[in-house]
Amino acid sequence: MASSADKTAILSNLSLGKITEYQENYAPELLQGVPRSLNREEIQLNHDLPFTGVDRWTGYELSWLNPKGKPQIAILQCEVPASSSHLIESKSFKLYLNSFNQSHFDSLEQVQRTIQQDLSLCANEQVMVKLVSPREFNTLVMSPLHAHSIDALDIEINEYQLNPALLAVEEQWIEETLCSDLLKSNCLITNQPDWGSVLIRYAGKKIHHESLLRYLISFRKHNEFHEQCVERIFCDIMQHCSPQHLTVYARYTRRGGLDINPFRSNFEQIYPEFRLARQ
Repeated sequence: MASSADKTAILSNLSLGKITEYQENYAPELLQGVPRSLNREEIQLNHDLPFTGVDRWTGYELSWLNPKGKPQIAILQCEVPASSSHLIESKSFKLYLNSFNQSHFDSLEQVQRTIQQDLSLCANEQVMVKLVSPREFNTLVMSPLHAHSIDALDIEINEYQLNPALLAVEEQWIEETLCSDLLKSNCLITNQPDWGSVLIRYAGKKIHHESLLRYLISFRKHNEFHEQCVERIFCDIMQHCSPQHLTVYARYTRRGGLDINPFRSNFEQIYPEFRLARQ
């Protein structure tokens, strides 16, 4: 188990929150991984995870030069398995992608293979990477979350510090899919706001909708990485509501040309890709 000093040392070595110079030539050493164990120990997750899933990333600022020096562009889509030992730190990912700007590559396929190899090495597990070329941009889907929004509930809120004890259930057994666009947390290092929408699909005793909304809003001053917040939501709901089946899927707004969309479930795989209006 990592000590508090160990965690501080690991986080202090990240480029996140520090002034950095942008490199325009391919530099895979810029990528930094963060051990998932740092957060999972705190919420008592061990190697036998109660969920499967991926961190689905979209990168909108990817460009390189072809052999003739002409700029090329693409949209990056990648999925980092939740079972990987390390998550990809977002600022290092941005810096890494920027290092392609003045680098020559023979083809889009070569860029894709290179990114896949580098991300897999950083995460310590095979990462899926796809580059969407400009001629394929019209195939990208914008869609709302297909779920019942709980945001219109007329409730008074006075809790903005994380409090899983707010969660409550009713006796009725139900299968339902809920969502909220009111998720906000803060970066673990910089304290900058992270804005997101979250989908919760479950089967079990009915989660009291007002209690769920209050719980989600209680993340408003909480400092944690996107991936860690989603795993915490999953574990808190499992502990306090005991559903038989549970999926938690958050889609965060982009920062630095990247959005992160962690998916965790104990019964299903991630849905086909789409993006929300705020993304």
